[in-house]
Amino acid sequence: MRTATRLMIAIVPFALAACSEQSEPDQNENMPMASQDMPMNGTMPMDGQMGEAMGQMANAHGTITAIDDVAGTITIDHGPVEAVSWPAMTMAFEADESERKKVKVGDEVTFGFRMSDAGNEITSIENK
Repeated sequence: MRTATRLMIAIVPFALAACSEQSEPDQNENMPMASQDMPMNGTMPMDGQMGEAMGQMANAHGTITAIDDVAGTITIDHGPVEAVSWPAMTMAFEADESERKKVKVGDEVTFGFRMSDAGNEITSIENK
């Protein structure tokens, strides 16, 4: 037998044994309680104060980067939103058809939105 083959025969059982001894940990096992309670749908406020921000309304300024009529969203590259401790970012907001029809890609807008467990929804939007 070749040295490499002998080495593989010797190492593989140990590697398999090591893998079988480690069970898959629960994904939330080592996370602090606050992290387990966060929804994973992209609606969490950046400052970690989930309870205080849900249902909160805020205003922001930004530029429309996409409008998705199928998903019912408007994607906006917006500046910081101090009211909810968000940094500047690009994100999609839910928007009803009448709000989506008011704007087009490239428009600079001022908009109001509401945060909820279901997502962040535009409540008003106007061209600058």
